[in-house]
Amino acid sequence: MSIGHAQRETSDESNVSTYNTIKRRPRSTMRYSTRMALAFAMTAVMTAVVLSAVLAVVWEGQFQTYTRQNMQNMVQYMADSLGQQYGVHGEWDQSMLEYLDASSESMPDVGMQLVDAQGIVLFDDTVGGIVGSNSRRNRRVIAPPREEMSIVTAEVIVEDGTRVGILTYWSASSDALLTKTDSAFRTNSYAAIVTAASMAVVFACVIGYIVSRALTRPIKRITTTAAQIRNGDLTARTGLAGSDEMGRLGETFDDMAASLERDIKLEHRLTSDVAHELRTPLMAMQATVEAMQDGVMPANQDNLATVAIEVRRLSRLVDAMLRLSRMENGKIPMHIERTDVVSLVSDLVTVQEQLFQDNGLELAFVNDTGHQKFMADIDSDLVREAIVNLMSNALRYTPEGGSVEVRVARDRRNVLISVSDTGIGIAKEDIPRVFSRFWRSEASREREAGGLGVGLALTKEIVDRHNGTISVDSEEGVGTTFTLHLPIAHRKKK
Repeated sequence: MSIGHAQRETSDESNVSTYNTIKRRPRSTMRYSTRMALAFAMTAVMTAVVLSAVLAVVWEGQFQTYTRQNMQNMVQYMADSLGQQYGVHGEWDQSMLEYLDASSESMPDVGMQLVDAQGIVLFDDTVGGIVGSNSRRNRRVIAPPREEMSIVTAEVIVEDGTRVGILTYWSASSDALLTKTDSAFRTNSYAAIVTAASMAVVFACVIGYIVSRALTRPIKRITTTAAQIRNGDLTARTGLAGSDEMGRLGETFDDMAASLERDIKLEHRLTSDVAHELRTPLMAMQATVEAMQDGVMPANQDNLATVAIEVRRLSRLVDAMLRLSRMENGKIPMHIERTDVVSLVSDLVTVQEQLFQDNGLELAFVNDTGHQKFMADIDSDLVREAIVNLMSNALRYTPEGGSVEVRVARDRRNVLISVSDTGIGIAKEDIPRVFSRFWRSEASREREAGGLGVGLALTKEIVDRHNGTISVDSEEGVGTTFTLHLPIAHRKKK
């Protein structure tokens, strides 16, 4: 297992190259938790700005409507009072104008104007109050606004419904129909909105920091665990669990780490197995050839046959490893044809029967399909190879006097091909690993006929290419049954 990343740099202007197995340290960047906290803060700021803007627009419109309605109520109330007084006096007398002047004096930020039914101005704050009176000339002058919408009016009507005048109000401030009190209230309202938005941003930043720390804590654990595994500690685990995304990520990472640890151990085991399996025929050939060179053994047909046997054994081993590699890489084409599975398996059993008898074993074939012929979409050559692998395993690990049964059956969607033996069996803890490449149980290692563990891995690849499954049932000292589940109708993988 290599540690770090290999980096190579080549200059286009020279032949000088550099090679470094140490991973370069990344440039200093902002921490992920800090970026998340800032993201929360920016989101809070944008939310506060948008909310404040919407509130300002809505509030301003509502406030303008409110102030205009208040001003309209005020002018209507005054017009009604003047109408009652006019009904009593029968004309616009001085007392009524003084009443209006006193009302105007009590509202210094509101301008008034009274016009009678003939259009004559009787009272006007733009000229200082009562028109034609010298007593009010020193009071303030309130100019009317330019916008007509900023002015409210009400008709002065007596009891019989006769209009005797028109009363007009306007505000002395720059905003339409806003008194100073209303303006102060509006300013305080906007200040309250800004204060609330600022507090929301602060709280969002604090909550964002806390949440970002909580979210990045499992990421840090995964990063730390990954660094430990990279540095060679294959037993490191995150310990994360749960039903949320982080929990599932931690569990998946730990499963991946466990699988990696298992694969590394199998790789080390494979190195030992391959070295052992290759060394045996090589040493036999070397010893025979050196003996013939030294004259200890004659270079006759018998000794040369010994060398040839070991060469063929070595060749079969290399071919099996190469075929497995090609099968896993999908380089072996599939030739799916409608095939009579019963005939294929029975013929195979007939061919292998003598071999099993020579090894003191009984070989039997059973057809449980209920038909003399049973057709399925398979690659007959690959399926034959898979069955031979299972039968070879049964032959190798079944003691003399035992029996092997090859059975063909069916279910709703699959054809079932099983090979059962009365051999040494497989330990319960070893069953999940029987289809791993180059794996062998301890019991099989102790047998001289033990293989390298390529056959079952190759069989699994053949079944996978058929979109099928393979199962195994075994008990130590009793026997083992391997079953191929092959779809009757072949469908290509999408």
